[in-house]
Amino acid sequence: MRQKLELLAPAGNLTALKAVIHAGADAVYFGGSAFGARAYADNFKKEEVLFAIDFAHIHGRKTFMAVNTLLKEQEMEEQLYDYLLPYYEQGLDAVIVQDFGVFSFVKQHFPKLPIHASTQMTVAGAEGAGFLAKLGASRIVMAREMSLSEIDSVYQALDVEIESFVHGALCYCYSGQCLFSSMIGGRSGNRGRCAQPCRLPYECYDVNYHKISGKEKFPLSPKDLCTIDLIPKLAGHGVFSFKIEGRMKQPEYAAGVTAIYRKYIDMYLNHGEEGYHVLPEDNRKLFDLGNRSGFTQGYYNKQNGKEMLAVKQPSHTKSNDELQRQIKEAYIDKEIKEKIQGIFFMKEGEPAALTVDFGEHRVTKQGAVPVTAKNQPLTKEFVLEKLQKTGGTPFEFGRLTTDMEDGLYQTVSALNELRRETLEELEKKLTEPYRRKKYREYTSFSHNYGNLKEYDIELRVFAEKTEQFEAAVNYPPVSRIYMDSMAFDRDSLVKELKEKQNTAHKLGKELYYVLPAVFRRHTAEFYKKVLPALEADGFLVKSYDALGFLLNEGIAAEKLRLDANMYTFSNRTKYSFLELGIGGDTVPLELNRKELNARDNRGSEMIVYGYVPIMTSAQCIPKNFAGCQKTRGMYYLKDRYGVYFPVKNHCGECYNVIYNSRPLQFYSLAEELKDEGITKWRLNFTIENRKETEQILEDWCNGISHGFLKERFHHGEITYGHYKRGVE
Repeated sequence: MRQKLELLAPAGNLTALKAVIHAGADAVYFGGSAFGARAYADNFKKEEVLFAIDFAHIHGRKTFMAVNTLLKEQEMEEQLYDYLLPYYEQGLDAVIVQDFGVFSFVKQHFPKLPIHASTQMTVAGAEGAGFLAKLGASRIVMAREMSLSEIDSVYQALDVEIESFVHGALCYCYSGQCLFSSMIGGRSGNRGRCAQPCRLPYECYDVNYHKISGKEKFPLSPKDLCTIDLIPKLAGHGVFSFKIEGRMKQPEYAAGVTAIYRKYIDMYLNHGEEGYHVLPEDNRKLFDLGNRSGFTQGYYNKQNGKEMLAVKQPSHTKSNDELQRQIKEAYIDKEIKEKIQGIFFMKEGEPAALTVDFGEHRVTKQGAVPVTAKNQPLTKEFVLEKLQKTGGTPFEFGRLTTDMEDGLYQTVSALNELRRETLEELEKKLTEPYRRKKYREYTSFSHNYGNLKEYDIELRVFAEKTEQFEAAVNYPPVSRIYMDSMAFDRDSLVKELKEKQNTAHKLGKELYYVLPAVFRRHTAEFYKKVLPALEADGFLVKSYDALGFLLNEGIAAEKLRLDANMYTFSNRTKYSFLELGIGGDTVPLELNRKELNARDNRGSEMIVYGYVPIMTSAQCIPKNFAGCQKTRGMYYLKDRYGVYFPVKNHCGECYNVIYNSRPLQFYSLAEELKDEGITKWRLNFTIENRKETEQILEDWCNGISHGFLKERFHHGEITYGHYKRGVE
């Protein structure tokens, strides 16, 4: 049994922060005026953040600020330092980050500020957690999809704090891997502006367009998470910080949920698992505070399942106005006060003095010298009445005594001033230890990669099916082929990949292997066995777990390339990876042409054609609506406008990928890309058959050889993604 656990509560505004601290939170996480993954929450102004840091420290709690969006070049280099500096100096306890460049930035400029790796970094195992911990992360916020056993594996392998979500809304997609809202509506979850398309109605179809979802209209909408019954199991498997979701919700919700989890975490700490039991009325309170067609315990004890989804009603509902009133009265309308002990001294000819004690801290302040009373001398009762008026301060006297001589007088204003100065000094004593001095002046980013080699146009191909490889390998302009793990069955992987490599080499091409988009414990165990026999010229990686795994297994960093979802929005982020020896990156999909012009694109690869993955999920469309066949296939989601989104199930790793309805196609912009310094172009083939693959290749290869004649291209509806519009 753990001696200490942390209850981490959300705050969308200052009222909520005070309420959850009053309700028993050990720490609070919130967003400031920028760079937080809940851009539509009230969030905190600068003065409120500074106040919140001190407020929490006075009450013995911690504050964590979410800086967990992806930052563009200008934001990183012109705004981030000035934004963080006052909070660093005030004593902010940690920042929560998604962007690897922000991670590097904080380590360089704010070295005493702990870094928590956001769940947006999609860390799903010891490999990714170890990679980030080695670089300086003090805490890993695990992917919500991890099981208790997987979390325990991280706990046993690493000396790093583990934080996991225990209550609140769940995402259908692995956090950080969702471009659905971004691609269809321009509101990016990676920028804190998710429009929640997962809560909208869809119909599910098989590859032949036969409907499989029946009357269930919301196949992408998870129920809310509730793990109040799992607290002993979570703690026993290594979870240190129990995180409640809810920065967008009302203070009553945040405080009410916090109070109940406080009660049961304390029960576990005091009585162990044997003495742990949740009262039905407390389960009912959690339900009344808000749920989506009930609750789920999430992925802690199971891989996936339709029972985890609110397929009939996705909205968040609450009930019981009386409970809301009680919470408001207990935690919002009342201020939390720390009990202090005090003694007031007053003797003739000496300054009056007030001494207060709080924990290990003692403060004594002297006031005015009393005079002999002419009419009404001060009485003990009068002095106690005036000094105990501590409203507006975070303190109240638990015990206040006096040591006074009779016959003396002092003005009420002098007593008030003495109390005010004493309590202000106590506040200072409680907050001053957290203050930090500026570590260094801001230094703009620079790198030592000025000699990165430039080449002529280089065409590369990504293939999720073997027929796509067979088409691409015969086109001379194609210099490298990325073979995705989806193309192979596990039992034939080594043999088939070797055959593909031999074919590619005979035709003068490189062959890279693409590790699974989600790299969990069972994935690592499999690849640890087969990696020595995998013959590939390099690897394309889509996760921190895959990156950490390959580096741990001794694969040279220069043989690794990051895919587009290992986001490198800024030059600092890109070169923070390259400084580790990584062989290259892929341009993120959410940058527009202006932002690309501000980015150093040398050596970066860009996807210029392909159906973009907009969701990667542990849930499974065919399993949930047609029954698990353990067979890879193609399915479709149809939205309310009649648009079909392809879905593929990756049975070897047990995840689904949902693709955009229209392919990205930059053919008509090819000359413009060259002007922006982008010379490594990648065609991503996912759902295309061989004939379709050959047609796209024909267009691009002809364009490279003879010029990009716009009239050659006629292939139906396409999208330019964010190249022309970008995201906020």
